[in-house]
Amino acid sequence: APPGRTQDGGQETSFRWQCVEQPIGKLLFRRFLEGSAEFAAAGALWAEIEAFEQCEDADRDEAAKKLRSRFFTPGGSEHCGFLSAAATAPPAG
Repeated sequence: APPGRTQDGGQETSFRWQCVEQPIGKLLFRRFLEGSAEFAAAGALWAEIEAFEQCEDADRDEAAKKLRSRFFTPGGSEHCGFLSAAATAPPAG
């Protein structure tokens, strides 16, 4: 099947396509996350990861430390306890 289509010819329905690759879908999903007390930390984490991806190489170590303490550490200001240990582990090496 061509990209963006399912085998039956319908529109792509994956999360990535709808909520990451499509600007309006991304905006609406981010607003949903940020508007819910239960998911606000996930929305903030997403925004911070995107900012991290754009920061200068020289600033990445400090930015990564802030991300880990804020979102990945129990007791952090916006701890994302739903993430697995593998997802929150510091990179090896």
